[in-house]
Amino acid sequence: MNFNKKIALPVALLSTIPAVAGVAKDNRPNIIVILVDDMGYSDLQCYGGEVQTPNLNSLAENGIRFTNFYNTARSCPTRASLLTGLYQHQAGIGRMTFDNHTPGYRGTLSRDAVTIAEVLKGAGYNTSMVGKWHIAETPLREDQRDWLNHQVFHETFSDLSNYPVNRGFDTHYGIIYGVVDYFDPFSLVEGEVPIKNVPEGYYTTCAFSDRAAADIDRLSAEDKPFFMYLAYNAPHWPLHALPEDIEKYKDTYTCGWEAIRNARYQRQLEMGLFGDAEDFLSERQFKDKWENNPTQEWDARAMACHAAMIDRVDQGIGEVIEALRRNGELDNTLILFMSDNGCSSEVCQNYSPGENDRPDMTRAGEEMVYPKNKEVLPGPETTYASLGARWANVSNTPFRFWKAKTYEGGICTPMIAYWPKGISKKEKGTFNTSNGHVIDIMATCLDLAHAEYPSKFKGHDIIPMEGKSLVPVFKTGERVGHKYIGFEHFYERALISDDGWKIVRPGNKAKWELYDLNNDRSEKHNLADQYPDKLKEMVEAYREWAHRCMVEPYPEQVHKPYTE
Repeated sequence: MNFNKKIALPVALLSTIPAVAGVAKDNRPNIIVILVDDMGYSDLQCYGGEVQTPNLNSLAENGIRFTNFYNTARSCPTRASLLTGLYQHQAGIGRMTFDNHTPGYRGTLSRDAVTIAEVLKGAGYNTSMVGKWHIAETPLREDQRDWLNHQVFHETFSDLSNYPVNRGFDTHYGIIYGVVDYFDPFSLVEGEVPIKNVPEGYYTTCAFSDRAAADIDRLSAEDKPFFMYLAYNAPHWPLHALPEDIEKYKDTYTCGWEAIRNARYQRQLEMGLFGDAEDFLSERQFKDKWENNPTQEWDARAMACHAAMIDRVDQGIGEVIEALRRNGELDNTLILFMSDNGCSSEVCQNYSPGENDRPDMTRAGEEMVYPKNKEVLPGPETTYASLGARWANVSNTPFRFWKAKTYEGGICTPMIAYWPKGISKKEKGTFNTSNGHVIDIMATCLDLAHAEYPSKFKGHDIIPMEGKSLVPVFKTGERVGHKYIGFEHFYERALISDDGWKIVRPGNKAKWELYDLNNDRSEKHNLADQYPDKLKEMVEAYREWAHRCMVEPYPEQVHKPYTE
């Protein structure tokens, strides 16, 4: 179905359907979008990994696995794009949640954009959000460190008008900030109300899963379909994991970086992740050997924590699936699962404790150790650590690079679509190679809801939607996609064409690179010198995209023209 040619029912009519006497139960599908944070391309078993993810495996085996689906390279920009159907700059979050005082970089979700929840709510859907928001400006306060540590209290974490419940969601339980202590999270709210204390044994992943399942129980009793956005903060650092989950992986990673990466690649080969391609593993980005690593115990434990955090997410998704099943909603619910960016190379233990959103003590006053020298094993609440680049390179197998980069390791996400009633028998269990992007989630939701994307909303002129519906893919495996998909984040630039070419420019002082993704899925061979005409064509297309999508002016170049 071509969404752009579809005759949409008026929003006013749709919103009254459930209230009309004698009208049958609304049979439009429920929609659940599940987003995880900083998970690599190959972390899931169904994408080649060793982490135990039986519930996601089941969704993949009975749904569609996308191999060429993209995010924006970073957490909050991806969230803005996913929820609005716009590129992140158009939605106001070209970088992070701080105001850089240029149109594409305001640090808060723009009022010239609408969210999926705002549109679907007007179309007769109930809406629920659980988890991490991270698309509202969060200015620093004088007592920021004490605030982070739960030693002082403020009623708001951002302007209330920018909270989820004021952007279309009927309910929200979760965090406003981007990074939190998993055992006692900062910025936890119920709607607009801060949650001042959490019970003993609290863990965000478990709490978010429990709440999502409870919301499904509640929403299933209604005669309306529902839209749920379930945004886990896992497995983003800090490496906080439950002991019983870490125990599963205590010996898994003692063999080291190279062994795990090679094993993942072999499984990807065997499952045919990239069709009949036989040589798609990029060279490892580091020359050091595991056997010469003086901190093997720490590094193996760090990856075990990462695996444990993903494992717990999968357990939570099992809860969600079971809630749908016991309420008779599973068959007519579309579940979309993806990651906001590639695995992160960040070494958060080198950051300043107390900086921005990083606590330095627990509520009880215990010091949080940032183990710069890997002197304390990660996992418990009293540590604050991350994986680092070597494990990130493994997590993003077979690709190079990681979060915040516009190479495939930064922007390509595993994406699973599951919908028993709506995905054709022929497409179930397939790998789909269609290019897609998180901007397509809005269009897909509107297509299924028979909802109209507005040109005006609450007095604002709304920027035209960039995304295109994935529904045709569910039916036939194909669709008319994007001629180009663009990327920019902190001067990391890229553009992908519908014929499989990609350009990358990793920084202002770098030259454009050119890759043929049809024959070089992992960007091993820069063809810029061999195909100068193709490079020129792609660079010009990038310039047009950047101009149209509010990438320029950059915050540092407000009064300067855009140059290459």
